[in-house]
Amino acid sequence: MKFGHVSLVGRPNAGKSTLLNRLVGTKIAIVSDKPQTTRNRILGVRNYPDAQVVFLDTPGIHRPLHRMNVRMVDAAMDTMRDVDVLGLVVDASERRGKGDRFVVDLVKTAATPAFLILNKIDLIRKSRLLPMIAEYSQLADFAEIVPVSAATGDNIDRLERAIVDRLPDGERRYPDDYLTDQPERFFASEIVREKLLQFTHAEIPFSSAVIVDRFEEPDPAADRKTALLRLYCTIVVDRESQKPIVVGRGGDMIKKIGSAAREELERFFSMRVFLDLHVRVRTDWREDDRILGEIGVEPGER
Repeated sequence: MKFGHVSLVGRPNAGKSTLLNRLVGTKIAIVSDKPQTTRNRILGVRNYPDAQVVFLDTPGIHRPLHRMNVRMVDAAMDTMRDVDVLGLVVDASERRGKGDRFVVDLVKTAATPAFLILNKIDLIRKSRLLPMIAEYSQLADFAEIVPVSAATGDNIDRLERAIVDRLPDGERRYPDDYLTDQPERFFASEIVREKLLQFTHAEIPFSSAVIVDRFEEPDPAADRKTALLRLYCTIVVDRESQKPIVVGRGGDMIKKIGSAAREELERFFSMRVFLDLHVRVRTDWREDDRILGEIGVEPGER
C-alpha cells in the first residue's frame, strides 16, 4: 500500500478545482469560468486498490490586493511544504505569461517532486503539445509532465498512475468512505456562491461572499423523503450599487440564484431544502477578519 498528499497549485482559472473533482470522482469544489473562484484549501480523498491519495485543491496564486487574497495565496503556498507530490496545473490553452513563470519559480524552490500538469488539452491542437512540453522543460526539472483534460477525463488515468508511483509506502489513514474534511455548512455556502457566480455580472464575483447564518438539520430519525433542511444565507457585497444587481428587478435575480442553488443542494444533501437568501452591503468585507473567518479563509502559517 501507498499513502500520500498531493497539492494542486497554479494560477487562477487553470482548472484545479475541475481536476480535483475528476480525481476524487465526485464534485467537492465549485467550478466557474471566473478567476479566483477557489478561496479555501479543499481536501479530497481518493482510494485506489494499492493506494490512498489525499488531494489538496488550492486558491490560484496571484498578486493579492486585499487581506482575503493574501490569505488565499498563503493557503496555496502553505500546502507546498508538507506534501509528497506537487502538481503545478497550467492552462495549456492560454499563452504563457509572467504569472506562469512566477509560479514555476515558486515550485522550483520546493523540495517536493513537482509534476507539470498541462490542463485543457481538449481546447488546443495536438501539434502544440510537444513544443509546449519542450518549452516548460527548459524552465524547471519536472519529475513528470502530463497533458490532461480535467473536463473530458483525457489522460487522467496516466496522471493518477504517475502520482501513485511517486508516493511513499504507507497504510490508509482515512476510512474507505471518507471524502473531505470540509463541513456541510461549507458546501452549502459554496453551492450558493457557485450559482451567484454563474448568474451575475463580472464585477460581482470578486467582491461577494456567502455566509450561512443558520443551518437547521432535520430530526435524524425523520424519513429522508420528507425531511427538510433549512438554510438561511446572506450574500455579502461591498458596494451599494451591487445589491440591486444581485437582487434583480422585482427580485428575479435572487430568485434565479436561489432556485438553482436549492436544486443542487437537494441533490447534494439527498433531501428537500428550504433556502432563504438575503443580500447585505458590507464595505471592505475582504479586509474584515471576522467575515473572512466565517467563510473559512484563514490566515496562512507564514
